[in-house]
Amino acid sequence: MLFINSFKKILIGFLFFILLFIISISCDSTEPPSNQSLALKLEDVGCTEAWLQLNTNNIQLPATINLLKNNSVTQTFSLSTKDSLLYIDSLLPKQNYSFQVSSIPHSGGQNLASSNKVPVTTLGTTSHIFTFQTFSIGDAGAGSSLLYDVAIINENDIWAVGEIYMNDSLGNPDPNAYNAVHWNGQSWELKRIKTKACGGVDYPPIKTIFAFSMNDILFAHIDGSISYFNGIEFTNDCSLIIQVNGSANKMWGISKNDFYVVSGNGFIAHYQNGSWTKIESGTTTNVNDAWGVVENGISTVYSPVSSAFDPPQDKKILKIRNGVLDSLSWDKDRILYSCWANNNNYLYVCGSGVYQNKSGQWRQENLPSVSMNMVRGNAINDIFIIGDFGLAAHFNGSSWQVYNDGFGDIWGLAFKQNLVAFVGQKNGYGAITIGNKN
Repeated sequence: MLFINSFKKILIGFLFFILLFIISISCDSTEPPSNQSLALKLEDVGCTEAWLQLNTNNIQLPATINLLKNNSVTQTFSLSTKDSLLYIDSLLPKQNYSFQVSSIPHSGGQNLASSNKVPVTTLGTTSHIFTFQTFSIGDAGAGSSLLYDVAIINENDIWAVGEIYMNDSLGNPDPNAYNAVHWNGQSWELKRIKTKACGGVDYPPIKTIFAFSMNDILFAHIDGSISYFNGIEFTNDCSLIIQVNGSANKMWGISKNDFYVVSGNGFIAHYQNGSWTKIESGTTTNVNDAWGVVENGISTVYSPVSSAFDPPQDKKILKIRNGVLDSLSWDKDRILYSCWANNNNYLYVCGSGVYQNKSGQWRQENLPSVSMNMVRGNAINDIFIIGDFGLAAHFNGSSWQVYNDGFGDIWGLAFKQNLVAFVGQKNGYGAITIGNKN
């Protein structure tokens, strides 16, 4: 009987030990929750890069993540936020890829969770081949003409603005300069856009232009006034003359009822639904450009700030989102004149060099060491840059092509579909170059 009782005690103890072991296994903290997940979505794609949005659920952070390209691990990184935008470069144009991410346990071993597979097809490169034609505007004997800016509506509707001096019918310099010229598909027509309603000179030079359509165009005069063209007649807004330091440097907007103006001394103003609001920029340095992106109904305007002539000077990139001012990280002592993007995943800036930010870090492009005056594009694989000494360059999504065909001094640029136009001065004439992509 004693033996039987002892055996029962041993058996009970053994069963109790087994029960504790089973409980300890079931409570192992390394076992993933049943609702742990990774979700991957294509955000944007270029010729050699892609942006993927990663969303996590119940993933213990920080987490070690594998990125798989075509079922092979191509990168391992540490994830510290619940959601993240992944930038992937070194891809090939016009290729099909498959991407997936998987998490790795802190203690090693098998993957805890894997995302869906995302197919990605990179963009093809665009053509570098352009046929250029340069036109001279003005009479050299009447004065030195120059053009500051240009806007393309279509191949038969192009505007350039500046100050244009012509001789009158007797061969004498005409005292009333022209301030715009319009391409109608066959020839250039000289225009005088009047601002006498604002006082001062009747036809002051026009510094910049922004076109929404052929019947919806803004002109900014050098005296600070703005003219609006509805396709039939011009109307004037003199409200900014007492505020802006000279002319607007650039304008960008969604419509005639919602646009921004930037100028010298850090001046930024927003026109919306009939009234102006001044935006305090936090600087007294020139705001040189304005270019915006609209995503999900939210507008974001980027503006480079710097000046070569008014030290001490700021060098920064302002960011205005729905009217709220912020700035981007910019730690380089380089002058910035212009910027461009067509979504918020990347940004190109130019001035003392050309830089792009696609991954949260700035990278300088390998281009000639001249001052770059303006950048505009159609898409991430179709971008144009102009600079000093008549330099122009095109990015096709993978490489840059530099053109230097004696364009003269060029400062204004427009790029739309297969048509590029840049303007400036050459040999005392206003110069307009039109390039058709082949």
